[in-house]
Amino acid sequence: MNSALIALILVPILEIYLFIKIGSQIGAFMTISLIISTAVIGVFYARYEGLNTLKSGFSQLIKNELPAYEIISGAAIAFAALLLIIPGFATDLIGFLLIFPLTRKLFFSKISKNFESETKIKKPYIEGEFEDIEEDDERKL
Repeated sequence: MNSALIALILVPILEIYLFIKIGSQIGAFMTISLIISTAVIGVFYARYEGLNTLKSGFSQLIKNELPAYEIISGAAIAFAALLLIIPGFATDLIGFLLIFPLTRKLFFSKISKNFESETKIKKPYIEGEFEDIEEDDERKL
């Protein structure tokens, strides 16, 4: 089966299970309050980190460097904000792991290195041969 379809089925099952387990321990009102507060805090922190990533990306562009990590990081922050808006404890955990710069670097260090190595120009010049052609008066008609 497609992995997206499996995730679409398993994530809500996991979230319902966690709602029941955590709700039975701390109560329904506290569970709902916790879900709302993690969504609000997460979205505000995602906005903060997104603006920092955008600022870092612009500084990379000013230095004439490719902002490869910033592109990957921006996509991860957007996905993390989506996960934080979706109610649930598992999605909130993954969202917070993607928002914090330290764990985001751990997740995407290999992807970033591969992306940077593919896009770097190895030589600042183009190799080739040329021939200097002198114009003859006989060739002109």
